[in-house]
Amino acid sequence: MILDCPECRARYLVPDDAIAPPGRTVRCANCGHSWYQDVSYADEPEEAELPAPVEEAVPPVAAIPAPVAAETPPAPPPGLPLQAPPSAAPEPPEPARYDAFAHRPPFRTPVRGSGRIRTIASLAAGLLMLAAVAVILWTTAPGLAQQIGLSIGPAELPLRIADNPIERRKMANGSELFAVSGRITNPSSTRQRIPDIRADLRDSQNRIVFSWTITPQQRTLLPGGAIDFNSAQVDVPASSKRLDLSFVGEAS
Repeated sequence: MILDCPECRARYLVPDDAIAPPGRTVRCANCGHSWYQDVSYADEPEEAELPAPVEEAVPPVAAIPAPVAAETPPAPPPGLPLQAPPSAAPEPPEPARYDAFAHRPPFRTPVRGSGRIRTIASLAAGLLMLAAVAVILWTTAPGLAQQIGLSIGPAELPLRIADNPIERRKMANGSELFAVSGRITNPSSTRQRIPDIRADLRDSQNRIVFSWTITPQQRTLLPGGAIDFNSAQVDVPASSKRLDLSFVGEAS
C-alpha cells in the first residue's frame, strides 16, 4: 500500500495489513502532518482479526523535497504514527570570521640590516646610471644635451670665437638677409670638443631682440686648429644693433 501525505506530498510504502479497515490516523514523518487514512476491503469480513500495525519506520518511496518548518511540530492526535519524526540535525559550527588586521607571522624572518643594504645598492645603481648618461652626452650626443638645457662643457672653454663683419643685403623677393660668419680656434694643447654657438642680437638698450643657434660643421678641434662657421637669417628685427656670439652652456 502507498500512502501520500496531503501536506508535503511525501509517499510511503507500507504493508497492506498495516492499516485495518475502516482506517486509522497516521502522521507524516517528513513534515509532521496528521490525517485519517481511510481503508476498505470488500472481500474481508468486518470482524477479521488484523495483525498489529508495524511499529518500524518505513522509508518513503520518493519523497518530494520540501522546506522543513523551523517551528516545533504540533503534538500528534490520538493514534499510532507510522514513523517517528526525525531528530533535528546538529547545527554546523560557525566558521571563524576573517580579520584583516589580525597579526600573522611573516613568511620568513627578515635579515638584520637588509633594508640598509638594499638602499646602498639602489644608490650605487643610480650613480652608475647617471655616470653612463653623462658619458653618452659628452661623447656621442652633445646636441641632445644642449636641447634639454644641460651644460656640456666647463664654465670657461679654451676655444675662441672670431666673428667677421655682419652682412645685410636685400633679396629679390624683398626680404632682408642677415648673414653671420666667423672662425673658431683652439689655442690649447689638448683636443677640444666644439659645442653649438649661440647668436644673440641686442638693441640699443642691450636687450636681446632675436637669437638662434649655429651648429658647427664638426664637433672636435685639434690643438692649435681652427674651423670656420657661417649662418644666415631672414627678416631679423630692425632694432638689432649688436651681435653677441657665445658657446651654448658657457658661463656668461
